[in-house]
Amino acid sequence: MYWQVRNRLNIIDSAIVFGYRRPSFTNSLGQITMGFSGFDVILVIAYLAISAGIGGWIGRNQKSTADYFLGGRCIPWYAVTFSIVATETSVLTFISIPAVSYQGNMTFLQIVLGYVLGRTLVAVFMIPAYYRSEISTAYHFLGERFGRTTRQATSLTFMVTRVLADGVRLFATAIPLALIIKGSGVFDGLSNTQFYAIAILLIGILTIVYTYVGGIRSVIWMDVAQLAVYMGGAVLAAFIIWDRLPEGFASVTKWAEATQKLAWFSLGRDLSLGEFIRNPYTFFTALFSGAIFTLASHGTDQLIVQRVLTCKNRRESQKAMIFSGFAILVQFLVFLYLGVMLFAYYGGAGYQELGLSRADGIFPKFIVEEMPSGVSGLIVAALFAAAMSTLSSSLSSLSSAAVLDIYVPLFGRQKDDAELLKLSRRVTLGWGVVLMTAALAFIGLKGTVVEVALAFASYTYGGLLGVFAFGLIHKKATQVDALIGFATAIVVMIFLISTVKLAWPLYTVVGSLTVILTGFASYRIRQ
Repeated sequence: MYWQVRNRLNIIDSAIVFGYRRPSFTNSLGQITMGFSGFDVILVIAYLAISAGIGGWIGRNQKSTADYFLGGRCIPWYAVTFSIVATETSVLTFISIPAVSYQGNMTFLQIVLGYVLGRTLVAVFMIPAYYRSEISTAYHFLGERFGRTTRQATSLTFMVTRVLADGVRLFATAIPLALIIKGSGVFDGLSNTQFYAIAILLIGILTIVYTYVGGIRSVIWMDVAQLAVYMGGAVLAAFIIWDRLPEGFASVTKWAEATQKLAWFSLGRDLSLGEFIRNPYTFFTALFSGAIFTLASHGTDQLIVQRVLTCKNRRESQKAMIFSGFAILVQFLVFLYLGVMLFAYYGGAGYQELGLSRADGIFPKFIVEEMPSGVSGLIVAALFAAAMSTLSSSLSSLSSAAVLDIYVPLFGRQKDDAELLKLSRRVTLGWGVVLMTAALAFIGLKGTVVEVALAFASYTYGGLLGVFAFGLIHKKATQVDALIGFATAIVVMIFLISTVKLAWPLYTVVGSLTVILTGFASYRIRQ
């Protein structure tokens, strides 16, 4: 999902997806694989290969770009619901959210309530606008409203953001697979960098296979399967913890009551103004800014919008969007409660006492050290389920934006369906190479550069949402006003994030308001 940049860096910068004491890249691969058996290794590799095969089979017989990018607009709404949830859940979510409640409590749920509210607003206000214009991408609407330049500028912004963010995610996902490959002893004598490269290429190529062949139909139905796998893995981990606690569920309850781990509501009355605006976990900040953030992430990001456009009509799309909010609420309840259970299992020990350098390593530590052979392999397979879901979604959304927003308006108006379908598959393959290259580049880069890459989403989400909102609110504004507002928002966000400390969801609010206010000012000045 879309989390605070520094939380994500806790895993990537430290290379501790299976987190032990902060390792350098020269020794991180050798420490953690001993908890894996040969059967676990076989299970994980088999899962990756089978997923690629089934995904390709599901999406065979594509005949046009409407099939390839929109699934022929006939995907059931419930499949789209689960696909949305799977798409926004990455490996980083899987291992970071239990750490949130392990260290604190359940107040993160306040932001999730904002996500539910935001999806409802997207369903009520934005999806009808998309269907009125009969759009094929999120940025098609902006082309209809303002002009081709705005459509292409926002689409290109999306592409750059997606490549940077998902290149990092692919690298993070490759770390545990690199650990497994090295522990298997199959490739003795390789450097750690080479193990990372093998892992990145393996995940990338297998995911490209079914996305290349089957398009969005394969992506969505494989998302549904991947969601079942990784949620099943999380629930299975919870049952194992429950079984091993001396008093079972009563042990969790005692620890939770003693430490207020189940507290989920906070108004922040005891905070100063400065602390209040920096804290994302107070109720009104979380609810309001979480809703605005979701308006951007689920209303303007092609990664999500592409899914809702695969439904057969507006009503089905709205159902998929709204129900995804309640599904994500259930998912976070599971992950957060898993963190409370881990807190009870480890007797309230701090992550430093467990030999960890970051709290994000607690759940992976349990997977590797405590789960029986076969089960740990299943849960690592669940990690890859989340990763492959996100990567395949990125490939499809990047390809659809490139072909439908850039190529077709400029060069492809005379092309027939067969030619465009062939091109679309080639573009998908090209984006796969780009994402793998980006992930490979992150192997040798320092954490500060990774932070800049992930922060880019914060720079752009507010601007994208602001342009959409501006187009809906101001009926007479022109393309010049929209582009001035969008460019101003990017500059303001770069300055703001570099100099001012705000609760991270508020960045989207500020970016959106900047576009709207600047756009209105531009319109008034030019009249």
